[in-house]
Amino acid sequence: MVEIHGGFQAGFEAAAAEFARNFAERDDVGAALSIVVEGQPVVDLWAGSLDRAGTRPWAAASVVNVWSTTKAVNALCFALLVDRGLIAYEDPVARWWPEFAAHGKGAVTIAQLLSHQAGLCSFRDPAVVEDFYDQPRAAARLAATEPLWPPGSRSGYHAISIGVLAGELFRRITGVSLGQFIAAELAGPMELDLTLGLPVSEEARRAEMIAPPEMATSNMATDLNPSQVAAYTNPVIEPLLPNTAAWRACELSSANGFSNARSLARLFGAVAAGEVLRPETLAQATALRIEGVDEVLGVQARWGAGFLLNTDGLYGPRPEAFGHSGWGGSFVVVDPVARAAIAYTMNRMGTDLVGDPRDVALIAAAYEGLA
Repeated sequence: MVEIHGGFQAGFEAAAAEFARNFAERDDVGAALSIVVEGQPVVDLWAGSLDRAGTRPWAAASVVNVWSTTKAVNALCFALLVDRGLIAYEDPVARWWPEFAAHGKGAVTIAQLLSHQAGLCSFRDPAVVEDFYDQPRAAARLAATEPLWPPGSRSGYHAISIGVLAGELFRRITGVSLGQFIAAELAGPMELDLTLGLPVSEEARRAEMIAPPEMATSNMATDLNPSQVAAYTNPVIEPLLPNTAAWRACELSSANGFSNARSLARLFGAVAAGEVLRPETLAQATALRIEGVDEVLGVQARWGAGFLLNTDGLYGPRPEAFGHSGWGGSFVVVDPVARAAIAYTMNRMGTDLVGDPRDVALIAAAYEGLA
């Protein structure tokens, strides 16, 4: 039996039980679960090991690469710029980044870019993963690229490329990188374990990513459409990339955030409680921008301005819920009605694109306490 650490308030017994069951029945190795309501933690649990060998215990302050759950933080950073009157979601990207207008992209708005409508889900010319690490060059390549579909006509998940695109746009608007902004405006003031990439000084707290080799993105689908070919195979993304120093040394607001459930729940719990954004800004950030079968994901998706809106009960029973999920199982759910946030982080990646059994069980159990 894995020893569960931390605690929970009365009413959240089911969430604690499902967290333990993830280890007993669903093969978790190391993980954390946190739920914040009205700005206060009601569940804060962690257990297991940082490594497959079981030699390094998961601790309260351990961190792990949360893959695309990072996109929720990316969306929040842009919402803060809107909140401060620095941008509007309907502003064209090319206002700050003139080169982006190439090949008919001049009318693409910030909201369309964040909601994966720009048709730039990856490079068109051959690429390797290291190309994402040279972000100025990658941004210039993507800006000069002809979109894979008419912008605004559909969504197609920009799994990694949105980190380059959003990062370049954010830098041009503010003069600082997203990583610098997160450190100064969120992680520092709120005392969060939250970084893009991971400083070498924090290595001792890092969980090893664990995944079967068949999880490489080249194996995610068959009979790929051109957008999926670009997103999944050009370049192929390996699930163990977070274990490499090169991945941790760059900033990708799409996929290489390092955090833990406690910090994500604290941050988005504050959002849910109205402490971070004005209500009208949150309404704009979570307004439906596009819905339908996503060109890359191949499943129904409803997108706000960078946030994934609750679709078919993915984030529980309330249609107002939103957040983002990460490859392999991590997630953050924000419920503005309950003024609550639920976050789960782990190092053993699951193979379900949607509906990871661990996530389904944890969210359903969390709502037993939030009801």
